[in-house]
Amino acid sequence: MIPRYTRPEMARIWEPENRFRIWLEIETLACEQMANLGIIPKEAVKVIREKGNFDIERIDAIEAEVKHDVIAFLTSVAEFVGPEARFIHQGMTSSDVLDTCLSVQLVQAADELLADLDMVLDSIRDRAMEHKYTVCMGRSHGIHAEPITFGLKLASWYAEMDRNRTRLRTARETVATGAISGAVGTFANIDPSVEEYVCARMGLKPEPISTQVIPRDRHAEFFCTLAIIASSMERIAVEIRHLQRTEVLEAEEYFSKGQKGSSAMPHKRNPILSENLTGQARYIRSLCLPALENIALWHERDISHSSVERYIGPDATVALDFSLRRLNGLIRNLVVYPDNMLTNLNRMRGLVFSQKILLDLTQAGISRENAYRMVQRNAMKVWEQGADFMTELLADEEVVAALGEEKIRQAFDLDYHLKHVDTIFRRVFGE
Repeated sequence: MIPRYTRPEMARIWEPENRFRIWLEIETLACEQMANLGIIPKEAVKVIREKGNFDIERIDAIEAEVKHDVIAFLTSVAEFVGPEARFIHQGMTSSDVLDTCLSVQLVQAADELLADLDMVLDSIRDRAMEHKYTVCMGRSHGIHAEPITFGLKLASWYAEMDRNRTRLRTARETVATGAISGAVGTFANIDPSVEEYVCARMGLKPEPISTQVIPRDRHAEFFCTLAIIASSMERIAVEIRHLQRTEVLEAEEYFSKGQKGSSAMPHKRNPILSENLTGQARYIRSLCLPALENIALWHERDISHSSVERYIGPDATVALDFSLRRLNGLIRNLVVYPDNMLTNLNRMRGLVFSQKILLDLTQAGISRENAYRMVQRNAMKVWEQGADFMTELLADEEVVAALGEEKIRQAFDLDYHLKHVDTIFRRVFGE
């Protein structure tokens, strides 16, 4: 995490204060249920609940000596609680605290990211409705294909991000498990009801079998979901970068008053936000591999995953949180140039209507092979000689004989390509 790409709301989830506060709550809840079971005195739990606290600097100092973060934490808590602290952490192991806490933090982070996605979806939907019938060039392989609308382009982004919202909700549920099962996960020294009690109050479900650690396939799913979201974000960013190219200029990032695009060339207005999002996506995706490698641990437990998660937990969620907020502002403020879109559509002098002519010829009884040959020979004149496609077709006796002049002219009607826009919008956005 670096301040440049960090929002305080997400950063707080990963700060020591929040982590240790969750640890303390886990330990206290475990004591409450053990008191309910008659294992420890209820009076002791009251003291733990009232006096339980910690000192972060003291924890750091103790850890520097004992080389164990949970022991250092428990020692600091004991200094606040007093003699009753002997009942804290009974029958538990460090992973019970660490893994359950991580699950809580990932759920907290997921909730922030879901809120981000909702903002992005709202912005995309608003712009899609605004440009539902703004005609622009549809491209395949980067080459002019057939007319679409800018609203349809935005609708495709919305549908993908909506799937991502569903993915993230599923990943949130997958990772929302806790484990208070003791060494090697057998509950030998702690009752399973303690786990159930703690998890219920921390918003988690008990891990069915933890083997001391919560299985890391859950975490891998979570981080891979973040990577998919980042890739979808990059898809949008790359498209905006293409649309802002000088030769295209159909849309452009908002350029604020006083903003500067280049240290050398005062005329430049560069797609820096979109390029930044591409870079962020690369980094977020890179965190998938360590999450996948964390799945394989030695026997019931090792800690080879621990140091990795101390990085990727904060980094992946902070980076995606920042990026989604940036994407939201980019979309909401995106400058769209409908006139340039229409100019680009007409740049190929009618070639984009070639398929309609092809289909009309087959409907008129011409074989597809011959129809394709008839259309292509006229299309190549446009490519190679700068001719006008309709003019060439009207001058082609074979085409005119098959279709007639009026049918040829009708094939160049833009509305033909827009007749199902409403249907697509209903599929994406509902009624």
